[in-house]
Amino acid sequence: MLELATGSGLALAAGLNAWIPLLGLGLLSRFTDLVALPPSWAWLENGWVLAVLAALLSLEMVADKIPVVDSVNDVVQTVVRPTAGGIAFGAGATSQTATVTDPAAFVESGQWVPVALGIVLALVVHATKAGARVVANTTTAGTAAPVVSAAEDVGAVGLSVAAVLLPVLVIPVLVALGVVAVLVWRGVRRRRAAV
Repeated sequence: MLELATGSGLALAAGLNAWIPLLGLGLLSRFTDLVALPPSWAWLENGWVLAVLAALLSLEMVADKIPVVDSVNDVVQTVVRPTAGGIAFGAGATSQTATVTDPAAFVESGQWVPVALGIVLALVVHATKAGARVVANTTTAGTAAPVVSAAEDVGAVGLSVAAVLLPVLVIPVLVALGVVAVLVWRGVRRRRAAV
């Protein structure tokens, strides 16, 4: 159960910033005993991978704080963040990757489920973030971009740390995300009905 909370927290964090949970997992696995990645995910602690993740994190942190560029970055990240969420969930929940030689057996084994869950969680968070960012940029003429981006980065770090150290704290976040999703769904249905 806690493995699922850990994976979920890391995937949610990846929806805010793709690189923070992956870099955090790699660094914690390489330099501490807090995280022991399964052999199939050990590549995350490779020095070159960590350097690339750090460079990508630096690039995203700068791009995400500049109005208009942040919206372009969100479009690009629509593929990256869910992918990172799948990787983070899979690694955080100690899932094993497999070489797929028999697709039917792979589907039946369920090895794809944790990665798919991570993709969905990260995509939901990313879509919400990207939509809110457009509204924030429009209503403040872009002046809110650096503040909102910094809050998202702090949120991604907080979720990543909580997912690893206190995964039980991720459960209320998941419940809150579910409540928000239901409220948004109802709001959309009401607006469509009113039109």
